[in-house]
Amino acid sequence: MGEHWEKYDNWDAAENAWDQRAHRLQKTQPIKQLVSIPELPAIRPKTKKNLRWKALNYLAKYDEEKFFIRYFFSNPLKHGYNLLRSYLTPLPFKRDKDFFFYGLKDEDEFKTILAKPDSLLIIGFSYCHKPFECPSKRFTQDCIHDLNNPVCGQCFIGKCVHSLPAKRVLPVFITTVHQIGEVIVRQVQKYPKLEVTFLITACEMTLQMFGDWGNMMRVRGVGIRLGGQICNTMKAFVASEHGVKPGMAVVLDETKKRVLDLIRFRREQ
Repeated sequence: MGEHWEKYDNWDAAENAWDQRAHRLQKTQPIKQLVSIPELPAIRPKTKKNLRWKALNYLAKYDEEKFFIRYFFSNPLKHGYNLLRSYLTPLPFKRDKDFFFYGLKDEDEFKTILAKPDSLLIIGFSYCHKPFECPSKRFTQDCIHDLNNPVCGQCFIGKCVHSLPAKRVLPVFITTVHQIGEVIVRQVQKYPKLEVTFLITACEMTLQMFGDWGNMMRVRGVGIRLGGQICNTMKAFVASEHGVKPGMAVVLDETKKRVLDLIRFRREQ
């Protein structure tokens, strides 16, 4: 994963080299970028009403293989209790700007998990902030993060993947909430002796809608809020879950630094 980073003696040298190349590529082979970040409501008022019920209904309706239903009924008392506890809170997370903490107080507590030798980090990237020119296409679970590809060299996802440590990290390229949820469940089942945690990019509506199910599984982690051309209605969300996403979401600059700082922290453990 860290093919670029492995060429350098330290993080700063690797990141500086990446950024310099990205700057050169932006001048010679630029990819489409948002000219400005639109000021959109994170969730439209009409959509926000009964959002938790809408999330539950959506998960059940599109759970084509009944994966989540089977998981819930594998231990209905435990899962029902955890889900009810989450539903009784005003929100299923604590928030610090673009960071949404599930089962965690703050970033420092998340770092205590990242520092554990018996933890597994699932780092997920929504396809919504893949470049339009992505060589792996946008609505796919693939990412070639090719060092020689000019698109990958300008992509924040590519930079993150190359900076990841080689061990105890699983990158996932997200197309649907069912996909990432299933990945988390399967990793928890596969590695019962490890503490599975996550760092996942998504629009705010998604982070609000499905936090209760993360709490039901008792998996602690962080959601990263996307800005830009986000989904803020159920109609737009359902369309994006089926690959219809004409706009582009982005990780904001300040948030990019926080994400990379966490990856660096994990890498240097």
